[in-house]
Formats: sequence, structure tokens, C-alpha cells
Amino acid sequence: MEVYQSLGLQAGIGLISHILFIVISFYALQAFRLEQLFKKGHTFQIQLIYILLSIAIGSTVSNFILDITNWSQQLPFIFS
Repeated sequence: MEVYQSLGLQAGIGLISHILFIVISFYALQAFRLEQLFKKGHTFQIQLIYILLSIAIGSTVSNFILDITNWSQQLPFIFS
């Protein structure tokens, strides 16, 4: 049963990490003025780009952090 609990815990941490970094990247993207790259009146497309960029950046950063965490936990196995 410990294996299932460990997998469930990793899944929960992964979900929280992804959501957290997507929100952080969405907040950070608000500093850019992407509206100037689009035609006037295309608000939906601008909002969609913000959301898609946030998901792409946030999930990439989250995967990086989760990978670093997993690898650092596996480092002690080098010496055993």
C-alpha cells in the first residue's frame, strides 16, 4: 500500500506544482505588452495567447523543478 500512497503523493505534488507555476507565469506575463503585437479588437486572441504561454512556461518550469527534486533524492544511491 505504501507504493500507491507514494504515487498519489507525487501526483498531488505534481498537480500543485504545475498549477502554481502556471499562475506565477501568467502573473509575470502581465508585465509584457503583447497587445501591441496584435491587431486592435482581437481581445480573445490576446487572452488566449496569454493563457497558452502561461501553460507552456509554467509546465516547463514545474517539470524542471520536479526533475531536480527527484534527481536530488536519488543522489544518495550513487554511494550505496
